[in-house]
Amino acid sequence: MRADRLVSLVLLLRQRGRTTAAALARELEVSTRTVLRDIEALSAAGVPVYAERGRHGGFALLPDFQTALTGLNHDEALALVVAGSRRGAQLFGLGSALASAVLEVVDALPEGLRDTAVGAAQRLLIDPETDLLSRRVASDEVSDSLAAEVRRAVFAGHKLRIYYEAVGRPPQWRTVDPIGLVTVRDQGYLLAKRGAEDRTYRLSRVLAAEQLDEPAQRSDAVDLDRVWRERNVRFRTGGDSTAVVVGVDPAHREHLVATALAVRSEETDDGGRLRLHVVFQDARHAEWALWQHAMYAEVEAPQWLRSSLHRRATVIAARYGAPD
Repeated sequence: MRADRLVSLVLLLRQRGRTTAAALARELEVSTRTVLRDIEALSAAGVPVYAERGRHGGFALLPDFQTALTGLNHDEALALVVAGSRRGAQLFGLGSALASAVLEVVDALPEGLRDTAVGAAQRLLIDPETDLLSRRVASDEVSDSLAAEVRRAVFAGHKLRIYYEAVGRPPQWRTVDPIGLVTVRDQGYLLAKRGAEDRTYRLSRVLAAEQLDEPAQRSDAVDLDRVWRERNVRFRTGGDSTAVVVGVDPAHREHLVATALAVRSEETDDGGRLRLHVVFQDARHAEWALWQHAMYAEVEAPQWLRSSLHRRATVIAARYGAPD
C-alpha cells in the first residue's frame, strides 16, 4: 500500500464523484482488487468513502468532505507525499496513519497547488520493487496488528513477550526489554535487551507479540543511532566472522563489497588491481560470495578458501568441458 496512491485515489473521487472500482483501477494502473484494498485502508484511516450498489453504483466520498490542515507550501506537501512512498511506516504498522496524514496535507492545499504537488509526486519513484537487473528487492512483511503491539510496548516502556523464530531454530517465547525500532532497506528490527545482553530481533520473524504490564528495564533516554552503530560494528566483527584478502578488478569492487559485511582496508598494487581485506559472516558466506565473483576476483588468503574454490572450479570444468 503506497500513500501516494491513496492520495491519488481520494483526489480522483473528489474530482469525478461516484466512480466504479474498475474505472479507478484503470486510472491508477492497478488491479481492481488493489483498489478495493485501498478503499478499505482509507476507511480505516477515517476517510468517509462509501459504496453505492446497482447498475450505476460505485464509490464516492461524503459530500463536502475536506481536511482542516493549512499553511503548507508546495515543496512541503511534496516532501510528505514522497515520504509516504517509503515502506518504513508500513513495517511499523503505521501505513494507514501515514496515508491519512499525507491526504490531509495535500487535500488542504489550494486546488492549483494540490494538483501541482500530486503531479510532481507522480514523477518520482522511491525504492521500486526491482532494480535495473530485474532483481527483486528483499523486503519484510509485518502485520499491522503485530507491529502495533510491538510499537506500543516500545513507546510505553513496558516489557514485551515475543514468539520469535530465529534462523534454523524452532520458535520460542522470549521476554525482552524493548529499546527502539529500526528500519533498514525495507527490513524492520526491534532493538532490545534480554537480561543484561543486547538483542536485535528481525520483525518479520516475530510470529506473535504481547505487551506486558511490567515496566521495561531501560534508560529513560536513548541515542538510537549510536546504539544501532554499536550493534552493527559488533555484528560485523564478532562471532564466527571470516577475514579474506582478495584481489579484484576495480570495475567490480562495488559488486564484491556489496556481498561482504565490512571492508577493513584496501590498497592498489602496481598493476592497478585492488587488494581488499574484507570480512564475511562465516566460512560458508565467504565461499559463496567469492564464487559469485570468481571471474573478476582472486582470493589471496586464507589458503583453505583458495583450495575450496579450486575444488568447485575443477568440478565445473569437468562437467562443462569442451565436447570431443
